[in-house]
Amino acid sequence: MEYKRFGNQIVIRMDRGEEIYEQLKQVALKENIKLAQVSALGATDDFEAGVFDTKEKVFCPNHFQGDHEIVSLTGTINTMNGEYYAHLHMSAGGMDGRVVGGHLKWAKISVTCEMVVTVIDGVVDRVFDEQLQFNRFQF
Repeated sequence: MEYKRFGNQIVIRMDRGEEIYEQLKQVALKENIKLAQVSALGATDDFEAGVFDTKEKVFCPNHFQGDHEIVSLTGTINTMNGEYYAHLHMSAGGMDGRVVGGHLKWAKISVTCEMVVTVIDGVVDRVFDEQLQFNRFQF
């Protein structure tokens, strides 16, 4: 992974075999990012994404393997209890043209990932919502 900062924009290139969350965390901690918007595209051949079942209050993951183009990866970096926190969603298209995705748990890069992080001047922490069973923004 390599990156370069241009004011409040950070452009990142992730390489084959690297995991998206791990690389993003390295950059965020090194650059002391407390709040940011994330956008990316690229390619993966092994990832897990899913949906939160609102009735059962559990995350339902799906594991995908094989060549996929990351057609959209979006999310936020912020904090929870003052510590680094990232929330990402990803859509990826397979060889058959079908697009799958959801809340991203992890993804290994197969070719590259081109990411832009837009740093926002501020801090927004998260708090666990007991009723909904998820970590929500706390202003």
